[in-house]
Amino acid sequence: MLSADGSDPLRARAGEVLVHRERIAQRVADLGAAIAADLGDQPLTLAALMTGSLIFVADLIRQLPVMMKIHLSEMSSYPGKATRSGPLTVQSPLPEDLSGQHVLIVDDILDSGRTLGRAAVDVRAAGAVEIRTCVLVAKPPSRRADDGLAKADYVGFDIPDKFVVGYGMDFDDYYRNLPDIVVLKGLR
Repeated sequence: MLSADGSDPLRARAGEVLVHRERIAQRVADLGAAIAADLGDQPLTLAALMTGSLIFVADLIRQLPVMMKIHLSEMSSYPGKATRSGPLTVQSPLPEDLSGQHVLIVDDILDSGRTLGRAAVDVRAAGAVEIRTCVLVAKPPSRRADDGLAKADYVGFDIPDKFVVGYGMDFDDYYRNLPDIVVLKGLR
């Protein structure tokens, strides 16, 4: 919606577009095909880490022609206006019983690796027989914890160490609805 002066406040701070919506759509389709090929006819339990992965998950599941259960967990390491990953908080955990299930953990961004690592530990403790991980974007590996848990089996895009928003990712809960992945002006 345009403001009274005719400007678009949502896009006013949008800076460099790192990944355009057309590339995102194609890459999500490619990821879905790769995941489906790896699964074969195996049923899948998808563990979506919210809220940043909401749009990515919605598009990805439509690319997965497999029997699927979906579980949502809310974990965050970017509170409020933070532009660097901080302490991990878990608002809603994953199910405690995933015995015998093949689980795909989906998150928006692999930055420090704490969120993805914690989710993998929780899923393993819940009895999953197989765990795979998928992220929309991944920052350089030098940003990650050196604990062996912070890895992604499927990565949409490798990006530079910049703070990005759009396609579900936010700054202070804003900008999730931008269709491209962008760097906000004035932020690193």
